Amino acid sequence: MEIRKLFALVTRNIKCYFKDKFLFFVSLITPMILLVLFVTFLRSVYISSFKTIFEGFGFTAGEEVIEGLAGSWLLSSIMAVCSVTVAICSNAVMISDKIDGAINDLSVSPVKGTTVTISYFIANFLVTLLVMVVVLAVGFVYLAIVGWHIPVGNVFLILVDVVCCVLFGALLAGVVESFISSQGGLSAISTLVSSMYGFLCGAYMPLSQFAEGMRNVLCSLPCTYSVGILRKHFMGGYVDKLGELGLPEAGQKALLDGFDGNLYVGGTEIPLWAMYVILLGTCAVLLIAYILIVVLKHRKRTRKN
Repeated sequence: MEIRKLFALVTRNIKCYFKDKFLFFVSLITPMILLVLFVTFLRSVYISSFKTIFEGFGFTAGEEVIEGLAGSWLLSSIMAVCSVTVAICSNAVMISDKIDGAINDLSVSPVKGTTVTISYFIANFLVTLLVMVVVLAVGFVYLAIVGWHIPVGNVFLILVDVVCCVLFGALLAGVVESFISSQGGLSAISTLVSSMYGFLCGAYMPLSQFAEGMRNVLCSLPCTYSVGILRKHFMGGYVDKLGELGLPEAGQKALLDGFDGNLYVGGTEIPLWAMYVILLGTCAVLLIAYILIVVLKHRKRTRKN
């Protein structure tokens, strides 16, 4: 019976989200704007940097591969950042229920408070995943136009990466926004995350450009590895193609090191499996924190009643 109630609440939350056309538009348009800005203004900067690395090894690559490589790097950045920023935005249904008093009506209904809270998380996860899949599809179309060199296996791994990143974003949004009950608070946290998150995780600027101390600090943050796993699978096919065209292994390593295809802490490279462990381990910690928040809030409401 409780499962049916949970399903009904999840459906209700999703409908509330899509009913607010402006909220859906903002969630979807934000990553699209980032994609346009990256392609319009930063693409040429990264292409120039790629060519500088190639010149150091006496190698020349075709424009198709370089354009695709730049696009794959930019798209991995957008997917990592927006999996969090979109989750923060799409979880606004929970804040709206607090503001307009709908949460009070739900609290006196024959539904457990824990079920209500969990329904917000599940709805947020599904909505954010839908938005990110749409963005990913647009990005894939762009890469197909400029130059596609992503193996089929990596496409599936990218989808897995996106699910992991969205899970991280939805859990982070759930924990943080559990303490917010006003539109001003939501706007403040959205602005803070949108402005800082991309820099902290190395999405806007490669971590290799930071000083070693700062780089080690940023690599200790779990959000960095959401970018790292996406970089590996987006850029991997293009780097392999460059190797087939004659770029030596030292050049491939220099390219991956310079653009965060490889991540290091204290000079030690972090393997891909460790990135997954860190990211999913953080998700587990956030899930435990979210459950504790749900239980404590439920007990608090029970005592009041």
